[in-house]
Amino acid sequence: MRHPVTPDGRYFVVRGRLWRCADPNLTPRERARLTRELMAARRAKRAATRRGDQAARERARENIDSAKRALGERGPVWWTDGAPDLSRRMARNTRYADWFADLRTGTPAPSNPES
Repeated sequence: MRHPVTPDGRYFVVRGRLWRCADPNLTPRERARLTRELMAARRAKRAATRRGDQAARERARENIDSAKRALGERGPVWWTDGAPDLSRRMARNTRYADWFADLRTGTPAPSNPES
């Protein structure tokens, strides 16, 4: 099942927690390239961890961070309206609380969570 995305497209929700979506202004080609880099870095981290290679693990972690920043999932937010980054916060404790509650109960979501 695909994770629900907030009405404004800024976050997806996993186990009630908000995670920032990739920048929608990236071209599909650029997003695909960065996603491949991210997945390769994650595989490298896993392999380094299994080998017990701390130096390789740290390099892989840096590559993961670099790819996530390039995707817009970390670092400065990609939106321009001044809204804060709510990544890692529980949806029920944010301005998305009503939308999330409606999602869980099956009630239609409001079109704008700006309340």
